[in-house]
Amino acid sequence: MVDVWSSQSVRLPRQMAHLNDLELPLDEATFLQWRRGTEILPFPSLDRTSSLLAQMITLNRILLEINDVISQAADNNTITLVVEHTILDLSEKLDAWHRALPDYMHDTPENLRRYASQGLGRIFVAVYLGFYHFGQLLFYQYLHEDRHSSGTDFNANKCKEYATRLCNIVYLSHATIGCEVWYNMVGHILVIASTVQIHTLLFGTNESEITSARLRLEQNFQILTRLREYWPMLESCFARLQIFHEVCRKNIDTSFRMDHWMLKFLSEFAEPIGVKEDDGAVMGLYSVENIGVSPQDWSETIPPLFISVIV
Repeated sequence: MVDVWSSQSVRLPRQMAHLNDLELPLDEATFLQWRRGTEILPFPSLDRTSSLLAQMITLNRILLEINDVISQAADNNTITLVVEHTILDLSEKLDAWHRALPDYMHDTPENLRRYASQGLGRIFVAVYLGFYHFGQLLFYQYLHEDRHSSGTDFNANKCKEYATRLCNIVYLSHATIGCEVWYNMVGHILVIASTVQIHTLLFGTNESEITSARLRLEQNFQILTRLREYWPMLESCFARLQIFHEVCRKNIDTSFRMDHWMLKFLSEFAEPIGVKEDDGAVMGLYSVENIGVSPQDWSETIPPLFISVIV
């Protein structure tokens, strides 16, 4: 799992082959109940369908394919019939994964509280953070086509739906004792989800949706600010938001285009990024010094940039 995430983040080939015949982890509750002297069933007969870690591994195999298809789309700079067919196939894989889950593993407040009572709340949240993030990555490229369609593009709306659910489970996790997610990758995926809210501010026509997107941006900024207290490296998240604002300001019509700059923004979270020109070329890398806003001023500067409509 780490190889799939990390190799993409620094543009290196994956180092580990997938072992599809390897047994998945067993159910966490069963494992936690084991004590010295417990009679253990033969390994092949142990339950794996209810293992949160097993579900994360299964989703990670879909991420592997999503990374490949968005790279292909960035190379072509457009959504070809081949790419679109692959996207629909991967969307069905995500849906099939969700349909196969038992009811007690669905994303509901009741299930979250139940897993929290078992000490598994944060792992449960991590499963759905992955699911929703992979979905917003898969459909992100359709946001470019939805600039002037008044929110009627089905695939762009799928991206927005995944991003909304991602935000909601982060908020719910922070409102549920034992479920708060404070690891640094939350910062990266919240930045991506925030840019989807920015798309609604820029191109949305429904006042209710615009208001909701504005509120999510405010909440996301508050969580990112808190995360930065634990992970100083997340200064880069604020820098990326600032640079995304600059891209939108320079040319709003190409700001969501799936090109090599956008691929870098979405996936290469461990690499510096620069402001792109109209042709997708990258100009200058981010740093605390060159984004034009000092860290101590970000708390005052960033919210107005993204809560207002960026023009």
